[in-house]
Amino acid sequence: MGGVQSFREMCDRTKNTNIRLSLPAVCVVWEIAMIILFGVFIRYNWESDAHWAESKHNLSDIENDFYYRYPSFQDVHVMIFVGFGFLMTFLKRYSFGGVGFNFLIAAFGIQWALLMQGWFGSLDYSDGKIKVGVENFINADFCVAGCLIAYGALLGKVSPVQLLVLTLFGVTLYATHKNNSGPFFFTLNARDAGGSMVIHTFGGYYGLAISWMLYRPNLDQSSRLQGSKYHSDVFAMIGTLFLWMFWPSFNSAIAGHGDGQHRAFINTYLSLAATVLTTFALSSLFQKHGKLDMVHIQNSTLAGGVAVGTAAEFMLTPYGSLIVGFCCGVLSTLGYVFITPFLEKHMKIQDTCGIHNLHAMPGFLGGVVGAITAAAASDTVYSHEGLVNTFDFKDEFKDMVPTVQGGHQAGALCVALIFGIGGGILVGAVLRLPIWGDPADDNCFDDEAYWEVPDDEENIIPNIQYNNHMQNKDV
Repeated sequence: MGGVQSFREMCDRTKNTNIRLSLPAVCVVWEIAMIILFGVFIRYNWESDAHWAESKHNLSDIENDFYYRYPSFQDVHVMIFVGFGFLMTFLKRYSFGGVGFNFLIAAFGIQWALLMQGWFGSLDYSDGKIKVGVENFINADFCVAGCLIAYGALLGKVSPVQLLVLTLFGVTLYATHKNNSGPFFFTLNARDAGGSMVIHTFGGYYGLAISWMLYRPNLDQSSRLQGSKYHSDVFAMIGTLFLWMFWPSFNSAIAGHGDGQHRAFINTYLSLAATVLTTFALSSLFQKHGKLDMVHIQNSTLAGGVAVGTAAEFMLTPYGSLIVGFCCGVLSTLGYVFITPFLEKHMKIQDTCGIHNLHAMPGFLGGVVGAITAAAASDTVYSHEGLVNTFDFKDEFKDMVPTVQGGHQAGALCVALIFGIGGGILVGAVLRLPIWGDPADDNCFDDEAYWEVPDDEENIIPNIQYNNHMQNKDV
């Protein structure tokens, strides 16, 4: 703690340096690097290559993986660019930054994710190339989702260049520990179709750790801009509805073909439905005069989709999904009421979007639910073949039993926490360097720092003679 504080003080003393990394330079250099790396490493996979016509043998074109995966990719892609983007438009003067920088992070991160996940998981050692198809792009979207979650904790307080650095390191950390993409989860053989652990737990605590490192004791200088307006909350609710509708696709996109994917859709939808009712009830209960708080409705209603992610393709049972959704609605809503103020006051964590309540805690709960559900699996519930397909009990894991699999799931949750918190502290230390052009304390949560903002219509003095037709009916 003392070392971290000393580093913070050193960076604060050097804030006046004239060295700044500009956004145009970073973007241009990055894109040139991507062109070179893609040229060296990225190739079409066999289902997207023109040789498909001669290599498909007895397969028909409709059996190409594109037709199976692309509908899920569309849904996930909408969640990344529209859902997450508009969810962050609730601040009264930071809607451009919310949806615009979300766009920047996603486009930046997807390119790097294709490379990183290829190097760690799907590199063809026969020719040293990464073969990409539609499933690789789904996984790239998943990878970027963790960085967008982290952005939620820092919304309005960092520069676009800092966001690019956050994404660069976030994608790298994600790729090194994601299921079947790195040495840790591959050894553990953990299952996490909907990403409760690798996306939400990792992304949530990654963002919170960075926010802790970038703590601003004088952030109250921008307190006038930290609230929302009527129309900004309506725009944020658009993001909520897109996320809510497409979350079953998110959790089932890479689940096992057939029953696993079907089960993931059912479990996710039921959990989300239960969370909505629970959130409305708790929000009304804890607000004055029994009214609803839009913050809870925008965020806590989605927590059920987060928490059911790991166990989405397991035999969680429909009523089990409702229980998970109910518990998440309670946990997330109470988090906004009690835990978020506690974190800011006592732990110096300024969480703009409340990602601790929507992603971090529900993600952790989802990992626990997944471990318990896996440990309780049996031949009676799954059948022997069902156990093999659901938990991938093949090759070196062919002798695995469900109780041991439950332990592996718990171990994977710990790995996600370690990478999220540890990686966030390291990246936060980098982001404290005085070269990123971050906004001053009194200029946070304001689009004017980085965007050309049109004049507000309400600030324009009306021309009475023109606008008031009743008084000027003779004109």
